[in-house]
Amino acid sequence: MLIKKFANQKEIIAGDNCLLREFINVEHGDKVDCRYSLAWSKMPVTKKTWKHTMKTSEVYFILKGKGKMYINDEAEEVGVYDTVYIPPNATQYIENIGEEDLEFICIVDPAWRKEDEVVLES
Repeated sequence: MLIKKFANQKEIIAGDNCLLREFINVEHGDKVDCRYSLAWSKMPVTKKTWKHTMKTSEVYFILKGKGKMYINDEAEEVGVYDTVYIPPNATQYIENIGEEDLEFICIVDPAWRKEDEVVLES
């Protein structure tokens, strides 16, 4: 049985400049039989991730706060319990437009790898 406690996962600054705690990623040594990676992310008030692309598909599930999601030429407000699908190679970023931290789950399939992410603007 694999159980990872939130408090035990190291918080890092991800390549797109969000705060991140990774929970499942076979690419980083987890002994799991799945292709995807799973992480928790946070953007402080008034901040946004850097514009970037991923070679893989990605899904965000919003846990807390209010944001504006940008995918290619589209922009849409998102909030608690919204799910966002981001297709492979899409130009993307998310902005915190609320009054509290924006927290969301990220699922990347296949699992996130540094070489699959390209930061376009920081």
